[in-house]
Amino acid sequence: MYEGAVQDLIDELGRLPGVGPKSAQRIAFHLLATDDQEVKRLVDALTEVKLRVQFCALCGNVAEAERCRVCLDPRRSDDVICVVEEPKDVVAIERTREFRGRYHVLGGAINPIENVGPDDLRISELLARLADGTVQEVILATDPNVEGEATATYLSRLMAHMGITVSRLASGLPVGGDLEYADEVTLGRAFEGRRVIGNDK
Repeated sequence: MYEGAVQDLIDELGRLPGVGPKSAQRIAFHLLATDDQEVKRLVDALTEVKLRVQFCALCGNVAEAERCRVCLDPRRSDDVICVVEEPKDVVAIERTREFRGRYHVLGGAINPIENVGPDDLRISELLARLADGTVQEVILATDPNVEGEATATYLSRLMAHMGITVSRLASGLPVGGDLEYADEVTLGRAFEGRRVIGNDK
């Protein structure tokens, strides 16, 4: 325990996701030892992001205007929507350069332990986007964990009678990974998503 402002800073940093008590303490003392101008740049960046950044009114991605850059891009296909949990997932998919459709960010995943239910996510907004018949396929790209699977299952049931193709991202073994270290779910999904290779005859 430290006195006053130092402990307050450690406590606030410790509330950030992925930052434990030791990391919070390390960051706090790094900031104390850092030049005033660098700390000011950090403060300015935090203030600016809270002032300027919002969530896209259509898809829920981060944006500095009413619509995000993906929603404003006329080159994107309107007949396929990729559903993700968080804006960071949009960035991950965009890095692949494989997807040229639109996105829908749910704002999380169904998680009863954390009291997050379907009504807490942007599911009604997704259904509204599907109502006019433009979208032909919805790709469910939620995380391959218990919460992500539950969310994907819930969404697929909602869309079962809408005449829309609903697909799920394949998942399995990472390149360079060893089978002995793979968990049962990952290995099971790898078997489900297996493909035929080397059959040119």
